[in-house]
Amino acid sequence: MAGKIVIDIFKEKKAEDFTTALAAPESKAGAGSAAAYTAAMGNALVLRVAKNCAAANEGDERLDYIVRNSEILRGYMVHLIDEAVKSKGPINRAKKEGGPREIEASIQTATCIEAEIVNMTKPALEFALELCDRAAEEDKSLLAEAAELVMSACRVSQHVIAAFSSLSSDETYRYVTHRENEVFLAEREELYNKIIEKAKQ
Repeated sequence: MAGKIVIDIFKEKKAEDFTTALAAPESKAGAGSAAAYTAAMGNALVLRVAKNCAAANEGDERLDYIVRNSEILRGYMVHLIDEAVKSKGPINRAKKEGGPREIEASIQTATCIEAEIVNMTKPALEFALELCDRAAEEDKSLLAEAAELVMSACRVSQHVIAAFSSLSSDETYRYVTHRENEVFLAEREELYNKIIEKAKQ
């Protein structure tokens, strides 16, 4: 009789269960899942401030737009918690059953979710920066805190991308990936620094 297959849905786990699973050496969840979880929390704080701003400025279409899209980003990051696990399947199989060629072929798949997390941190930070000029004073610290969470998710994702890309034998691919990481991080750090500065004012 075949063994029972257990499929973990990490996005549905409570924080206690998720972090316990993350700490287990045999866990399929990794830093990418943690980054998505962190990004979801950052977007949730941006959404909270956006909702407060929209409530104080009823009918403001731009604020309504930010509310809608911050909710989409929050939900999308939650979705990526498990997608990050799935994306590692091919490279994990290649390491066990394949060889260098199979590993090489699965590197981009292994990093695609972290790349998407990095990509989606930009609109999150842009929304937070825009809200700095609209938010009540008591909400500005929330925007700084949201920016910290979003940037943490970005940096963690970039570490994952760097770790997997280092497995490639293609020197050009490794170089381009490294430079992309540097450029994307610089763009997001510029937004982050502006948010922190505005939040202090």
